[in-house]
This record gives sequence, structure tokens and C-alpha cells, in this order.
Amino acid sequence: MQQYIATHQAFFHTYGYAAAFFLVLLEDFAMPSPGELVLIGTSLIASQGGLHITPLLLLAWLGAVIGDNIGFAIGHFGGARLLVRYGRRLGLTHERLDRVHRFFERYGGEVVLVARFVQGARQLNGIVAGSAGMPWRRFLIYNAIGAALWVGAWGYGVYLLGKRFFDYLPLIERFSFYLGVMIVVLLLGGLLWWAWRRRSRRKVVIESDD
Repeated sequence: MQQYIATHQAFFHTYGYAAAFFLVLLEDFAMPSPGELVLIGTSLIASQGGLHITPLLLLAWLGAVIGDNIGFAIGHFGGARLLVRYGRRLGLTHERLDRVHRFFERYGGEVVLVARFVQGARQLNGIVAGSAGMPWRRFLIYNAIGAALWVGAWGYGVYLLGKRFFDYLPLIERFSFYLGVMIVVLLLGGLLWWAWRRRSRRKVVIESDD
């Protein structure tokens, strides 16, 4: 990370605002783009007076929200059909996809919120939510909040630390790794609990009918 930022300092100085907007936007609907690194690099430049932090963070936030919504549209208008068509090889059926839909109806907001901080999940967040049939307005609200928290952490947080950011970087990376693992475990646990509870309710209904 430090090497990348040092190598691209001239680029950040010249195209900082546009880079923060467009590269974060591209990253957020699964395009190969160093959006997070660009946000960190431009925020470091801002801490040294090379850029203004307020418009920088606003543009990064707009890029994140718009990018995720493009991903949501991709998932909404084509993702579900593609998942069913090509997911059969992996055992994905209409019934299982319906379960994912119901899970997102109930817990989708929380998933969208925390996925912003998980590498990989952040890039596919909107596409998965759109494919799962999550209501767009609900997605928009949680996505906007998650993007604000993410930009605040990696943008304003880096701005406040300035050059000291690299002193804390090993600790931040370690914390981010464990946080990502914890979030994945919690999401999987929540999904398993939801499936177990749904199965238990169905079993009670069947027994009562008998």
C-alpha cells in the first residue's frame, strides 16, 4: 500500500478529486479498480494541504453510492436469471434463491451496511442485493449510510492521522482482517440460524396439521 501511494503521488495531486470519484465508483460494481487505495492516497495528500478534504470525501461518497447502485441495477435486471440459469451446476435452484430473497428482505440492510468494510463483499454488494430482490429504497438508505461510514473511516480517519497513518498501518490491517473474519462468521451464523428457525417453524406447522 505504501509503495503504491508513494508511486502515484503526482497522479493524486493532479487528478485527486476525479480519481476519488470515478475509481471508487468503478470498484463498487465489481470493476477492477484501486478505489480504497486512491481514497487513502488522496486523503493523505489532503492532510498535507494538497487537496481540500470536504469535496474529496463528498465525491468519494457519491462515487461509492452511485457505483453500488449501478451494481444493484445489474443484479436486479439480470442477476437473478443468470444465477438460476448458471447456478444449477452448483445446486442453486429457484427454491434456494427464494430463501436468499427472504433472508435479504429481513436482514438485507445489515448485510449491506457491514459488507462495505469487507474486501470482496464491498465490490459485489450491490449486485448480490439486486439479485436477491432487496427493495431498492431500503438498499439505497443502508448503502448511503455504509458508504458514509466507510469514507469517514478510510478518508477522514487517514486525513486526521496524516503521515502517522503508515505507523498504524500494520495494526489497522490486522484489525481489518479480524473484523472481516468476524463479520463473515456473524453473517453465516445469522443465515444458519434463520434457516434453522424457518425449518423448525415449518416442522411445527406440519405436526399441528397431523
